[in-house]
Amino acid sequence: MVTSSKQAKAPTRVLITGGAGFIGSHLSERLVCERLDVTVVDNFDEYYPAAVKRQNIAKFLKAENFRLVEGDIREDALWEDAFKGAPFDVVIHLAALAGVRPSIERPAAYMDVNIRGLQKLIDRLKSTPSARLIFASSSSVYGNRDSNSPFIETDRIDTPYSPYAASKAAGELLCHAAHECYNLNIACLRFFTVYGPRQRPDLAINKFCRLIEAGKPIEVFGDGSTQRDYTFVSDTVSGIASAMTYDAPGFDIINLGRGEPVSLNKMIECLENSLGKKAERIYKPEQTGDVSFTHADITKATKVLNYRPQTSIDDGIASFVDWYKQQTRVAY
Repeated sequence: MVTSSKQAKAPTRVLITGGAGFIGSHLSERLVCERLDVTVVDNFDEYYPAAVKRQNIAKFLKAENFRLVEGDIREDALWEDAFKGAPFDVVIHLAALAGVRPSIERPAAYMDVNIRGLQKLIDRLKSTPSARLIFASSSSVYGNRDSNSPFIETDRIDTPYSPYAASKAAGELLCHAAHECYNLNIACLRFFTVYGPRQRPDLAINKFCRLIEAGKPIEVFGDGSTQRDYTFVSDTVSGIASAMTYDAPGFDIINLGRGEPVSLNKMIECLENSLGKKAERIYKPEQTGDVSFTHADITKATKVLNYRPQTSIDDGIASFVDWYKQQTRVAY
């Protein structure tokens, strides 16, 4: 058990899988600006337009300390290309098929990419056990709760509500096995509803923003009382950056949320305020796979990572809307 925020040696060479996506591009940008040697792996999956992800990384594609490797994380050739040169100090595994609802329609694909792809990476890391692996897990592993108490890292995670959640729980188990069998240094970070500029277009804040601005109705599943621990992307990225260097115990699990659940109705109100428009709401039954409540206990993250989220939901939504209004529109 980690009891302090003691720092390990600062990394110089970093691999980020899924580094052109929403969270990945923000992290890539930060590390490139900090002059680390950054290699990004991405397959530009058409889950949403590849043009969006290419735009995410366009401004640092020509940086001397940035390298892009395109390919599928399930293919050995991709890893051979990615791991050329000196060993990586840190590998941050963000690549995955994302989304709770789509996973219900395509469960086999989610298991193939999210689990087999992770195992391929672990197989490659066995030859460089000095590298730290950071695995992007999810608050979805906690399942649906009967109480409104905060989610703690030691809580059970054996009741997933979707194939996506199951794939992330299985990923944590693979990571634990890799630590035990190969002595890999691994931190699993459980992200809680990350939002902000460049957010995926299928996620509620982005989708609702587009519809409200266009004067079109939004679909609200349930009565709007469901709550999420919305976490601004810069806070999540700061947590990841701290996890790259903290005095890790060999295997660890840490929540990265804001620690303040916000109702769906409140989130919509924030969008209305920032856009200066009222939403037309169409209420529908709750959807399979959705949970009613998430709430990160961030005590551990604060202690071991010095993690202190800075951005409120009001300021975060305003920042997202400002970004959205400046973008060249891509048809989704």
